[in-house]
Amino acid sequence: MQRIGILYGMENTFPSALVDRINGSGVPGVVAEHMKIGAIKMAEPCPYQVIIDRVSHDIEFYRAYLKNAALNGTLIINNPFWWSADNRFFNYSLASKLGVAIPRTVILPHKDLPPGTTGQTLRNLIFPLNWDEVFGYVGFPAFLKPFNGGGWKNLHLVHSQEDFFRAYDETGVMCMMLQAQVKVEEYYRCYVVGQEKVRIIKYDPTLRHDLRYAKETVIASKSLEYRMKNDALTLCRALGYDLNSVEFAIQDGIPYAIDFLNPAPDADAYSIGQENFDWLVENVASLAVSRALKPAAAPEYRWAQFISEQKTEAATA
Repeated sequence: MQRIGILYGMENTFPSALVDRINGSGVPGVVAEHMKIGAIKMAEPCPYQVIIDRVSHDIEFYRAYLKNAALNGTLIINNPFWWSADNRFFNYSLASKLGVAIPRTVILPHKDLPPGTTGQTLRNLIFPLNWDEVFGYVGFPAFLKPFNGGGWKNLHLVHSQEDFFRAYDETGVMCMMLQAQVKVEEYYRCYVVGQEKVRIIKYDPTLRHDLRYAKETVIASKSLEYRMKNDALTLCRALGYDLNSVEFAIQDGIPYAIDFLNPAPDADAYSIGQENFDWLVENVASLAVSRALKPAAAPEYRWAQFISEQKTEAATA
């Protein structure tokens, strides 16, 4: 029996729908379950062939469990090792090298010293920074935003140097980025599943959460639709995410990738709408079943080579 586990937190609609869809598909030898986890012994085998992770970014214990499961051969959607290491500034840099449009972005030192450090800890830091160079590159208006944040939290729109320094003074020990503002004409969120399927939804992040997703999405041109799909796939394939959402802000017909570190994207039926929800459930369930029946090539874990060598040595001893 190939078991698929769903690991989740406060969500209600998506996990239950996934379990029901997989179990209702009638695929022989495959079953989906709501996971239950207790204390885990080191290197303990995992009973699941596939785990869909929706919550480990908030719970360190779950993240540790998933890494232990991966060590024992479980396929995790999404890879917990890369997800732990990833950050938005790296993603912007990678995207720019891949030819995806990105607003001009600079990462900045912490405004205040992180806990347990002194000025000596930052002896390699240029001080004071060349702020004229920073502002000349990014320009105004711009967003001051956490280098690894999300959910539109701790976001400051600044229109001048004075605005910037007022906002920067409030950031404390957070590591921040300054990013040129895109004059948004339209905004889209693209759901990407299995690095193959893409669903584009018109999206307005300024509205109340349950009103952000448009009931119908009309894209201005085929070329814009193609580019968003292509860029979304390019990003998810480069980052190795099998479930992600990529957000594009459109300016002068160009889709600028604003946020694409969303490996547990919003999947609530009441916020994304029933048709989008049904599409997501169907495609994530199909992906999980296919991975359970015929696992895709596992991520390249450096330690996997050594474990294989030990097994070979033991078998020939």
